[in-house]
Amino acid sequence: MPLFELVIALLLAGALFAFWADKIGAPYPALLALAGAAVALVPGAPEVQLDPELALTLFVAPTLLDAAYDASPRDLRRHLGSVLSLAVGLVVATVASVAVAFKLTIPHAGWAAAVALGAIVAPPDASAATAVLRKLRPPHQLLVILEGESLFNDASALLIYRIAVGAAVTGAFSGWSVVLTLLLTCGGGNVAGWAAARLHIWATSRVDDIPVNVLLQFIATFAVWMIAEHAGLSAIITVVTFAMTLARRLAGRMRARHRIATYAVWEVAVLVLNVLAFVLIGLQAPLCRCACSRRRVGHLPGRGSGRLCCRHRRAGWVAILLHAAIARRLAVRRGAQGADIPSYGSGLLASWCGMRGIVTLAAALALPSGEVPFPHRDVIVFSAFSVVLVTLVIQGLTLRPLMARLRLDHDDTVEREVSIARQATARAALKALDQHGTDSFASQTLRQEYEARLNPHGTPSKAGHDRLAALQRDAVAARRAALTELPLVSYRR
Repeated sequence: MPLFELVIALLLAGALFAFWADKIGAPYPALLALAGAAVALVPGAPEVQLDPELALTLFVAPTLLDAAYDASPRDLRRHLGSVLSLAVGLVVATVASVAVAFKLTIPHAGWAAAVALGAIVAPPDASAATAVLRKLRPPHQLLVILEGESLFNDASALLIYRIAVGAAVTGAFSGWSVVLTLLLTCGGGNVAGWAAARLHIWATSRVDDIPVNVLLQFIATFAVWMIAEHAGLSAIITVVTFAMTLARRLAGRMRARHRIATYAVWEVAVLVLNVLAFVLIGLQAPLCRCACSRRRVGHLPGRGSGRLCCRHRRAGWVAILLHAAIARRLAVRRGAQGADIPSYGSGLLASWCGMRGIVTLAAALALPSGEVPFPHRDVIVFSAFSVVLVTLVIQGLTLRPLMARLRLDHDDTVEREVSIARQATARAALKALDQHGTDSFASQTLRQEYEARLNPHGTPSKAGHDRLAALQRDAVAARRAALTELPLVSYRR
């Protein structure tokens, strides 16, 4: 019962903070993490220990599937170079810079432990970035790149993490084992995700009950993640491939009622999981405080941690600036113009969006802690928690002012594509009506409705669409009000 009461209290606090954050224009992940840390430091507060495996499965798998399902394969292919440079190149650069900074701070530490810390703090949190960016509405091109990065950077960082932890525990390192691990985790994950998606589509094709269908989607998400983990594959790559295959295959098959219910349930579920995840991040503060009190890490909160964080941040900024410069040069070479050319301002904003979250903390807590603990485990856990809390709070709360200061050019890509889609669908509807003739009253009424979606020149008018939508909303509201005011009279024959 106390656990249930704690969960309800956390959800209530998360809902209030999320509502308040929306009112003041601040991202709710930052406020939730800060509130969790404040509650955890209160004397007598309940201690909540995060299970690393459960955290990755429960919080990362649904959030990752939700983001991957909405991702556009066309946009990802268009910006594949930028996405891979961030998801792979920047992760490797961050791992290297943090490992070097860790060795300079603690010279007697081994390289395996240093690389493990770099892999832990390298990947930005997908749920944090998505939750923040969708509220701020940055340029579409930048949003596509950052969301695409968030889908794959965890996989590259956790692959390095797995290799480093294995090398630290066994004391052996083999290049061939790295190649085989890469092929198995990434290639096998893609194949397994595609096969699981096809199997899920076949198994649920005859399920018409909406609640059962949505429940099977959640079960399939967790099942795919756990099977990939047990099989030694990359669970992240498997879930991303599974989600993108589902989105492509189910796009034209799902009925409107199923689609509306599915999106509504997933939106609420992802919000609940994000609220719990960010509050639980803050509630790990006692663990960090316990690590700080030990003699082995007593020196770290001072000069050592400052040097480590400064070197990590400086390396990240340099890498982002270099990425922006290279991306601009490549865009100019392929003939891009105007808003299609990435700016240095977008590079700075991308750097400031690199908030760490549940993946970083779970990976740190998953380090071996038995009779022979992982080398410098307490230092790594403390550093990971510090990076997560600092990036969520400082970068999260200052992201909106930074974006306003940069004054990035407005990107109307989405509006233009919506206009093209409306034009295509209206013309397809008119063409279908032509096959049924124009004699009936119903046909003429529908034709007038679809012709109203086009201006006289045959192209969509945004003002016309907005006016038509407003009239439809007013008409529906009037019908609903009239239905509500009808007298409750029983009519008998």
